[in-house]
Amino acid sequence: MTADRHQLSLLQPAITHRGEPGRLRVLTLNVQHANPARTRRQADWLAGQDADVLVLTEVTPGGHTLTQALEERGFTVHMGDGGGDYLTVIASRTGKQEPAEVRPTHLPHRCAAVRLHTDEGFTVGVVGLYVPSRGPQERRNVDKRAFQDAVAALLPRLADDLAVSGPVVITGDLNVVEPGHQPHHAVFGAWEYAFYDAFGAAGYTDAFRHCHPETIDHSWYGRRSGDGYRFDHLFCSSADAVRTCSYLHEPRTSGLSDHAAMTATITVPAL
Repeated sequence: MTADRHQLSLLQPAITHRGEPGRLRVLTLNVQHANPARTRRQADWLAGQDADVLVLTEVTPGGHTLTQALEERGFTVHMGDGGGDYLTVIASRTGKQEPAEVRPTHLPHRCAAVRLHTDEGFTVGVVGLYVPSRGPQERRNVDKRAFQDAVAALLPRLADDLAVSGPVVITGDLNVVEPGHQPHHAVFGAWEYAFYDAFGAAGYTDAFRHCHPETIDHSWYGRRSGDGYRFDHLFCSSADAVRTCSYLHEPRTSGLSDHAAMTATITVPAL
């Protein structure tokens, strides 16, 4: 650690985190390409939550301010590899992270994956995804569709590739909504709904829908229309492992991000 970095770390409040045996608390947040000052405020808020594992999307290229801020607050950090595009970060403060080789063939840096070795001796797979938005007019949907197709191709074999003894969690900003989403958004095509459906077809449960079959909630709101979108999702390989799942709107309403955070409690190992 450099002298400057050491001095910065001494300024951070000491936060004691205690995991809950047999349970993993996961939180995902789109950090909205935050500048360094907002990144540090985000890190303070994240460290103050009870999450064991963070999955952060839309991280600025390089991600150095975020990784440093999280490490100073007691997290171990893994980041999607390379690329000048937005990155996905997984940070944990329980167990031990082992980077996993899960690489979509398109924009692989928007995916990050780890095997988390828990203190109880089990392993859990954690995969973070940041699906591109629809994109500028000249590349409308090109990257989004290619990334979705590449991820969908990985899903049927993902659990075997991760080879963990506990559940697999896939989470992040998927930039798609579920079929039947309220309100209905006519802009989404059948291929986007098919991407959402690909998780269920591969055996993954939508944790929010599992916990709240009828609830309408949103993680992002249109700047002009004010309409809500449930863009941020968490899927789990075992429905029985999902204990809680909900959105935390404080990051959005306080200006830390334009997205709500999503949090879930997962039983480890799956029942």
